[in-house]
Amino acid sequence: MDPNQAMERASHPKPGVLSDFILGSQDGIVNVLGIILGLSAATRDVRIILVATLAALGAESIAMGAVAYTSTRARRRLYLSQVVQERREMEEVPQTERDEVREILASWGYKDADLEEIVERICRNPTAELEFMMSFELKLSPVETGAPRASAFLVGTATVVGHFIPLSPFFFVGSDVLLGAVLAVLLSGAALFGIGWYEAKITVGSWWREGLEMLVIGLGGGVAGYVIGRLVGAT
Repeated sequence: MDPNQAMERASHPKPGVLSDFILGSQDGIVNVLGIILGLSAATRDVRIILVATLAALGAESIAMGAVAYTSTRARRRLYLSQVVQERREMEEVPQTERDEVREILASWGYKDADLEEIVERICRNPTAELEFMMSFELKLSPVETGAPRASAFLVGTATVVGHFIPLSPFFFVGSDVLLGAVLAVLLSGAALFGIGWYEAKITVGSWWREGLEMLVIGLGGGVAGYVIGRLVGAT
C-alpha cells in the first residue's frame, strides 16, 4: 500500500452514516414492535396501542438523537485533544515520534533505504506527520464540526421511520388487533432483514447471514415485549 494513498484514505472524515442509520432504524423497529406485541397480548383496544406507540415515538426519537449528538461530540473532543497532545510530542520529542513513524512503516514491509526515504518525506512535513500518527498510531479519524448535529438528525429521523414500520398496519386494520400485530411482525421482520442485507452489501459479509442476524436480534425484543404483555395481562 502506498503510504500517501493510505494517509489520504485514513484522513477522510468518517460520518458514520451507516452506523447511525442502523442504530436509529433498528431501535425504532424493535422498540415499537416490543410495545405493540406487549400491548396486543394485554389489550384488544387499537387506540391504546396507537397512543402508547406514538408517545414512545416522540420520546425515543428525541432520546436517540440526543445520545447520537453527545457521543459524536465526545469523539470530536477526543480527536481534538489528541491532536494537541500529538503536536506537543512532535515538538518536544521529535526523534521519538520519528521512530514511531519508522516502526509503523516497517510493519507494512518497508525496509532499508525505502523505509528511511519514506520516513524522511513524512517527517519533513509536520501536517503529514500529524495526520499519519493520528490515523495509524492512535487509530483516530477526524470528526467534522457539524458531525454531532448531523448524527443526531440522522439517528432521530431513522428512529422515527423505524417506529412507523411496525406501527403502520394499525392505521388500517380497524379494531383487529391480532391482524395488526401479525402484519407488524411481518413488516418488521422484512425491514430488519433488509437492513442487514444493506449493511452486507456496502461493507463485507454474507447478505443472508447479516440479514438473518439482524432479524433474530430485532425480533428478540418483540418476543420479550409479547411475553411481558402476556404476564401482565394474566394478572
